[in-house]
Amino acid sequence: MAAIDVLLSLAIPALILVHLLVAPYTKVEESFNIQAAHDILVYGTPTKNIYQRLSSQYDHFDFPGAVPRTFIGPVILTGIGQPIIALVGFQYAQLIIRGLLGLVNAVALLVFKRNVESAFGRSTARWYALLQLSQFHVIFYASRTLPNMFAFALTTLAFSQLVGHPDERTQVWRYRLAIGTLTMATAVFRSELAILLIAITLYGLVNSRLSLGLVIPTFLLFFTTSLLLTIPIDSYFWQKPLWPELWGFYYNAILGSSSEWGVSPWHYYFTSALPKILMNPLNTVALIPYALWNPGTRKQAQPLIIPSLLFVAIYSFQPHKEARFIFYVAPPLTATAALAANYIFTRRAKSVSFLLASVVIAGSVLVSFGISTAMLVISSLNYPGGEALSELHKLVTSSPDLQTVTIHTDVLSCMTGVTLFGQHPYPPNDPRPANEITFNYDKTEDENTLRNPSFWEKFDYVLAEDPTKVIGPWETIGVVEGFAGIELIRPSASSKSDVESGQDRVFGKGALVRKVKDATKRLTGGWWIGPRMEPKIHLLRKMREGEARRAVTE
Repeated sequence: MAAIDVLLSLAIPALILVHLLVAPYTKVEESFNIQAAHDILVYGTPTKNIYQRLSSQYDHFDFPGAVPRTFIGPVILTGIGQPIIALVGFQYAQLIIRGLLGLVNAVALLVFKRNVESAFGRSTARWYALLQLSQFHVIFYASRTLPNMFAFALTTLAFSQLVGHPDERTQVWRYRLAIGTLTMATAVFRSELAILLIAITLYGLVNSRLSLGLVIPTFLLFFTTSLLLTIPIDSYFWQKPLWPELWGFYYNAILGSSSEWGVSPWHYYFTSALPKILMNPLNTVALIPYALWNPGTRKQAQPLIIPSLLFVAIYSFQPHKEARFIFYVAPPLTATAALAANYIFTRRAKSVSFLLASVVIAGSVLVSFGISTAMLVISSLNYPGGEALSELHKLVTSSPDLQTVTIHTDVLSCMTGVTLFGQHPYPPNDPRPANEITFNYDKTEDENTLRNPSFWEKFDYVLAEDPTKVIGPWETIGVVEGFAGIELIRPSASSKSDVESGQDRVFGKGALVRKVKDATKRLTGGWWIGPRMEPKIHLLRKMREGEARRAVTE
């Protein structure tokens, strides 16, 4: 294997881990799995007084979510991660859990790349790697504990079996393996993948020697295995008979309740989500259509693209849409684009048109890398809750005047990065220094309770989006900013807000953006184009009786 192939293969897990380190916090969509992983690590799996211990210690009994989710993913990650966490320290547990998920998805992408190389050649595999690496969404989300990203590894492995093989008997066996893998992904992680399962099965029945006599036993074997896995484990953790994805299917497909989270037009996936996921506009407007049109690549592209687009088309009838719901089709569509890119590039010496097209394709990959990098930087600014909690920990521990600190975190804080891992860098009963501060947290959301002045008396600090809603004698000791768009500042313009004028101290990445912005304006004579930041989370400290407000310094 040439050095460039090794580098491209290593770049997939490396870039996923870089995205994790640049944006280490999580959002509310990821909360169930990350909190579940924390609880398994900290509280274990009791065998006595099970209901009492789980219901009093595990987070999902207090915050169950709209539908119950499976514990299979967190169980696997914590099982693998526990010895690593024991070695490096619990304070890195969230990074390790997310990093393991990212590496699982990286392995799936590498298997897909290897099969592309076996079927289509090494140069096509190189184009696939370049196009995949230059896409932001898959790399960024690969380590995020969404149910979709637990399913992503299985769907990518399934698609890797659809890459053509010259021997028909081997290809039939591969289709059966793909069907089995998708059956597990559907039954355990995401019920809507039944659409993809049906699409791939129908394509296999029509275009290969696959028969129902082979499909049905394969499906029943993997489906039964999946149920024997998910029902006992999830019934244990939820303490009731449960198949989570059946509940999810009923909630989304039968009741149609997912529409409460927003409705998008039928064409959203095709006109908005897919172009964003594939990033490079040439993928959607030129390379994929060319691969289907060109006789030299059509037969190779069809098994990858037809089931993928059929899945997206049928799923488009579901009113509530999010780009992450169709991440699964990114690898096969990218491989289709790679077929076209390689076909054009290998003929660059034959005509001027092929040469110019090759230059444009290569240039578009570089531009896509640049855009993806900018999107990573911007996305890292969207987690003010996680940053605020981290900064508050530093402030409290740097000048401790209390041994026990009670903190209220509001809804926005919890939605943008506050997790149990962040709240408790050490698990209970872990040996700690004698002077270690004990942190207690409250996440009350009830509006009536929050309007009661006596509710706020028990807290020492508060993380709040709107400090005017916090009742009592409080002082703002700092603010964490978040991304609020792109701004263009001319030399004659004034852009200073109250925060930038020094009224409140800015913590976290917002402070770094300010430094970069000020340095850029000095170098350019006042010009700046970049992230516009605005206050998101205020750090509030209770003022004690007779205490004057502290001076805030930068």
